[in-house]
Amino acid sequence: MTDTFTHKCPNCGGPLLFDPKDQKFHCEYCLSVYTEDEVTAYEKTQHEAHLESPKQASEPELTFSADSQVDEMTVEEKKAFKEATGTDGMEEDTLDGAMELFNCPSCGAQIVTEATTAATYCYYCHNPVVLAGRLTGNFLPEKVLPFAIEKEEAVEKFLAWTKKKWFIPKDFFNKEQIDKMTGVYFPYWVVDAEIDGQMQGMGTTIRIWRIGDIEYTETKQFDVQRKGKISFKELIKNALSKNVQQKMVEAVQPFILDKAVSFKSQYLAGFQAEKRDIEYDAIQQSIQSELKNYSESILRDTASGYTTLTKLQTDISLENEENHYMLLPIWVVTYRSNEQSKKVYYYAMNGQTGKVSGILPVSYKRLGLFTFGIFATILAIFLIGGWFI
Repeated sequence: MTDTFTHKCPNCGGPLLFDPKDQKFHCEYCLSVYTEDEVTAYEKTQHEAHLESPKQASEPELTFSADSQVDEMTVEEKKAFKEATGTDGMEEDTLDGAMELFNCPSCGAQIVTEATTAATYCYYCHNPVVLAGRLTGNFLPEKVLPFAIEKEEAVEKFLAWTKKKWFIPKDFFNKEQIDKMTGVYFPYWVVDAEIDGQMQGMGTTIRIWRIGDIEYTETKQFDVQRKGKISFKELIKNALSKNVQQKMVEAVQPFILDKAVSFKSQYLAGFQAEKRDIEYDAIQQSIQSELKNYSESILRDTASGYTTLTKLQTDISLENEENHYMLLPIWVVTYRSNEQSKKVYYYAMNGQTGKVSGILPVSYKRLGLFTFGIFATILAIFLIGGWFI
């Protein structure tokens, strides 16, 4: 069983939630507001007090079984759970194998979650919960980029983005649908590198001019050499294999990583979070290949002004490479079409800049009405103008 904890309010003991608007921690019960330093200092004091007088083993603990939890879910709730955890479409036996259990530190309920989930909500008491064992040791992120856009603002930005598009189904704008938007910290590898590159080749320039009836062609050839050091900063790579909509998530980049802070689990309060399941060793070769390709392209771009550039030889060596494990903020929302296909559409929004990515559905009924309207208008113009007798 995975260890869990909830960040508690120093004043009343209620759960704390991180507010992107003021970058502070709020208690919804007593309305107290704390800075990260204040929460850290309080929890440090509580931890020291706990070490001096640990909990007695005889104290009873309230628990609910995972079976009872799943049994109590309605069909719609199970569907929502699958969509929220990215397991929609899995068979029940496969879904069970992909799930793990943890105990809620607030009410004791035994909650079902995915193996890569690092922060979530308790299904019973709805308090934010952090799964400690998934964010320690080798899985401890170096930094986290806190959400800068709160949910209300994210919903407004998302709706503003959709309203610029035509022929969207009316139910897409349903408030209940948009309210399912979820803030998730996704895991990424962030890479810095130093490249030492050299390039040699033959550049050719051709100049053509005409004097009278005679055309002249001048061809010049040059030995081209380029040499230099190239620095790459903050190359972001996905660290979660289950994210089937990765292209969509990548499309909301860039992130302003200068605003990232040293990781503290407090920033996860009120949001969901995933831990990585892709180790850097597994993608290092492809990253190095990508860095070298970038470097070759940069060197070639410096040799402009030639008609052709041939006999290219490059020597690219990786002088330094550093990787950092970070959690980055993304608002995620899904939409299930009411059409026969019941297709699920996924959307992502950069939790820092508000940039949105995703493919919007098309209402063929509205498209058909629009097309019919255009045809009817043109027909009316023809009739009024006496085009038809």
